[in-house]
Amino acid sequence: MARDRFAPDFDRDCGDESLTSARQDIVIGRWQGLRALLRTTGSDWLVRGHRVRLLAQACAGSSTAESWLAAEPHSADALVLRAATETARAFTLAISAGRGAPIDRSRIDTAVLACLAAAEAHPQDPTPWVSLISVARLYPTGVRRQELARWWDELHRRDPYNVEGHLQVLHYYSARWHGTHGLMYDFARDAAGVAPPGCPLPVLVQYARVEEFRSLVEGAQGQQASVGLSQHWKHDGAVSDVRRTWQRWIAQRGEGPVAPGELRDLNHLTHAACQAGVTDIAADLLRLQGRRATRTPWSYTGDPEKQIVKWHADLKVRVRD
Repeated sequence: MARDRFAPDFDRDCGDESLTSARQDIVIGRWQGLRALLRTTGSDWLVRGHRVRLLAQACAGSSTAESWLAAEPHSADALVLRAATETARAFTLAISAGRGAPIDRSRIDTAVLACLAAAEAHPQDPTPWVSLISVARLYPTGVRRQELARWWDELHRRDPYNVEGHLQVLHYYSARWHGTHGLMYDFARDAAGVAPPGCPLPVLVQYARVEEFRSLVEGAQGQQASVGLSQHWKHDGAVSDVRRTWQRWIAQRGEGPVAPGELRDLNHLTHAACQAGVTDIAADLLRLQGRRATRTPWSYTGDPEKQIVKWHADLKVRVRD
């Protein structure tokens, strides 16, 4: 296809066709498709985490998860999805309330108890611990350090390189929640440093840079033209971080397409490479990404589609049909 006709595909399921099919059941209140999907997913934690997270977002506005649990109250998969759904609902309330506004503590407690019940029902699954760490940051002052450390240990013991779990801890430690920029970056770099070759964890540094940018934009009250914001993506440290993540992750990940559960991670690195002007890496990442794209983090720096189309044109990247 000619370059001027290129358009990114923002499929919310990131190309996971089985997930798309199962999510259609939610619209009609049918839970059997969700059961079949999670049953066949098994213990592939990357795929399972991706599917549970997106199913939960879709279930948050319906009673489908509750209908499944009512029909099969001892189903571990139903309990895991219910926990993720309650977490998604709590975040929906927080977003509606607005930045810094507290929400009913009982709603957070409900999500926490659902996560603990799911963890007990499915002892090997890291997914409930990811949900638990995620919802913990909604408490106005967070949770006790010992408690967060215990939850983190439980997750790490089940899946030590779980990117989504690491990402939730990173958000918790960010300045917008219960930490500082320094604490957040330290966590990201420590995780990247112990990741095996080809593991996506080094991209946590790019997630941290996006998180810092969001905090700076809030502090600047939308005045993105300030010197600090304009150089946020382009200074020597940011450029070095892009090259380091590329080398540790992409250069050693092997052949094959990027999994749906990794597409958001890839977009964070692609976005960082483009913003930093590391054109050689950016072009390779755009080719690897193909037409598939996620709206974040592009949406934090402008219109996602316009940005991706522009970079494809500027770098003369061709994508196969």
